[in-house]
Amino acid sequence: MSRSAQLTGGLLAAVGGVAIAVQGRVNGTLAQSLQNGFLAALISFGGGWLVLVVVVLSRQSGRDGLARLRESLVSRRIRWWECVGGLSGAFLVASQGIAIATIGVAVFTVAVVVGQVVSSLVVDRSGMGPGEPKPFTVTRGLGAAVGVVAVVVAVSHRFTSPGSLWLAVLPLVAGLLMGWQQAVNGLVREAAGHSVTTILVNFTTGTAALLLVNLVAARGVAEFPAQWWLYLGGLLGIVGVGGAIVSVRFIGVLMVGLCAVCGQLVGAVLLDAFSGHLALPTVIGVVLTLVSVGVAALPSGKMRP
Repeated sequence: MSRSAQLTGGLLAAVGGVAIAVQGRVNGTLAQSLQNGFLAALISFGGGWLVLVVVVLSRQSGRDGLARLRESLVSRRIRWWECVGGLSGAFLVASQGIAIATIGVAVFTVAVVVGQVVSSLVVDRSGMGPGEPKPFTVTRGLGAAVGVVAVVVAVSHRFTSPGSLWLAVLPLVAGLLMGWQQAVNGLVREAAGHSVTTILVNFTTGTAALLLVNLVAARGVAEFPAQWWLYLGGLLGIVGVGGAIVSVRFIGVLMVGLCAVCGQLVGAVLLDAFSGHLALPTVIGVVLTLVSVGVAALPSGKMRP
């Protein structure tokens, strides 16, 4: 893989990360206004799904991508469970609506990192995603360890408030699922031969899951807010998922996760700084996470054959 292709993949993943950070703030604010995190998540995912349906069905390349994916499913070149990565995205978006208003975008984002880094290491080693398996190396393992330390530091100021600290478990679990999501989305991209079709599949499964949750746990909501920007979460999610799908072929699941985290953290720190949620331990955690990306990107010998 050429150096320029790797740099392009890293940049795309980072831009997607910034979009996810902004999406977190948008969805968190919408959930506060509606007093219903699950409904806010459905609005976000459903809005993105509607846009993708129009885009994919209006283009021949999109329709061809759906046909190729169907053929791959029928011939079992790809398995059905590899097409449900959107469930992970749905859990992440729902967690944004539930937790961000309390713990802030930066703590939420850093908490995602530890799960994302650990799961990405496992997924890369197993070869679950597209491309060859990527072995554990000293630098990859060290980068993951620094990422774990970053999470502990970032949430340390919450240790005296366990009532809010437990909310960090939600993004932690979401991060654990994201490594798998990025891998299977990469497989769907190879089967469909079309990135936007892949994103549509992702949003379809996520929207269906959130619709079911809202039907089961239906409850009244406050008045829908008038601010138009609160309904942009779906479009931001498209950018975030799309960046990961395209870049995973170039740099692997772990580096996609770490580069995306860089983008997420930069965006999250700026958002929290403007809203007054930013604390010194969070800033230190962000810096440590950025260090973990640099360490993981360094060449190194294998830890295991």
